Amino acid sequence: MKFNPFNEKAKSIDSCYMSWKDLSPKPYNKRDIDPFTRVRCILMNGTEYEAVWSKHHFHRHCDNNDIRREVAMVRRSEQQQQKLISMLKPIDENVLETTIGYEQLAVDLTAALAKRATNKAFKEALNFALLEDFDHLYRYANLLETDMGAKAEDYVGSYTEIMPGRPTIAHHRHPKDSVKPFVNNKKVDNLTKLDVGIITAAEQQTMNYYMNLGAFYKNKKGRELYGEIGMVEEQHVTQYGSFMDPNCSMLENCLLHEYTECYLYFSMLNDESDPNVKKIWERLFEQELAHLHSAVKLLRKYEKKDWQEVIPGGEFPELLKFQNNKEYVRSVLGRTVTLTADNESYADIKKVPDDAAFFKYQNKVNKKPEEEAGHVVIEEHITRFGEDYRVQDKEHPVKELRNRKKDNFSLGRKK
Repeated sequence: MKFNPFNEKAKSIDSCYMSWKDLSPKPYNKRDIDPFTRVRCILMNGTEYEAVWSKHHFHRHCDNNDIRREVAMVRRSEQQQQKLISMLKPIDENVLETTIGYEQLAVDLTAALAKRATNKAFKEALNFALLEDFDHLYRYANLLETDMGAKAEDYVGSYTEIMPGRPTIAHHRHPKDSVKPFVNNKKVDNLTKLDVGIITAAEQQTMNYYMNLGAFYKNKKGRELYGEIGMVEEQHVTQYGSFMDPNCSMLENCLLHEYTECYLYFSMLNDESDPNVKKIWERLFEQELAHLHSAVKLLRKYEKKDWQEVIPGGEFPELLKFQNNKEYVRSVLGRTVTLTADNESYADIKKVPDDAAFFKYQNKVNKKPEEEAGHVVIEEHITRFGEDYRVQDKEHPVKELRNRKKDNFSLGRKK
């Protein structure tokens, strides 16, 4: 279906503002909801979080108060959108239960974007981080059963397998290895521009969630797991943010943000199964059209540029759809589990020089690997239940990760 948001009629920004009643919707039922509805809510909450903070960043680096007032108008509306979406989470869904949704989003969003990526470097980055988020889901799922007696399969449904990926202990790399080459927006397609923004916002939200709420977890073991995985998410945000074109002006970035939000709400609207949530996506999409057209006017007025110079054509590419990615994840696992980041590219751990920054950093942060939080969580589950917690359709594709009675903490970090 061809759809170009630039050709649509938009309402005024003032008409987008909502009442307090509007900002307190009926939450979804955590026991009945389709897992991908939860995932969509988390994705769009993170998208609006990015929208708000990018505009605060713009505000602090702009010397024109006329522009700052126009940006403030849109930012206020996006703050409301974020508050509305965040309230869809029910009161009885706790931090760890929501975390399972965050990691399911990370796995299935990353897989979906990797499968359709047209830029080789970006596709490699997606596949690389995919195995790490996949392993994070496994660690949190084991913590969930140990601490709550609950099973993550009740939250992810039949969409996503839960088993080890690249072990979390192998994710800790020297900061310089997360910096990748940026793309030139004049040379890449609109899909790449969209997906770079989408994954950066999603991972950034996860990073911030773990940075802040991890300290509220009820025991030391869980707090330390959030701290460890939160540091990995920082690496992911650095990696994905690297791909953003730094030569875009702030107003061009505003346009890209609004286009991305329009695209995502339109995708969510077309993919949603819950009638109540679907109505919300429809309403917020209409608001985003207003935000987009406001960005078009600002770009034309202050930089004398038309939107076509930033987003040629303007038609939405294929819409984002959440679906089963099990076989894709398995194929990436089987091919790339032993990779690590090596400056701007990736290399098999066996081929990384002994004096590489990766090993120096690992020796710094993992002086006692047996005390690493991700490993401790699995070993405690094994001690209590006799084996780790998994949900897999068939045998693990990596031989070294098939043992359910002993956690592997050397794969991907030892030669």
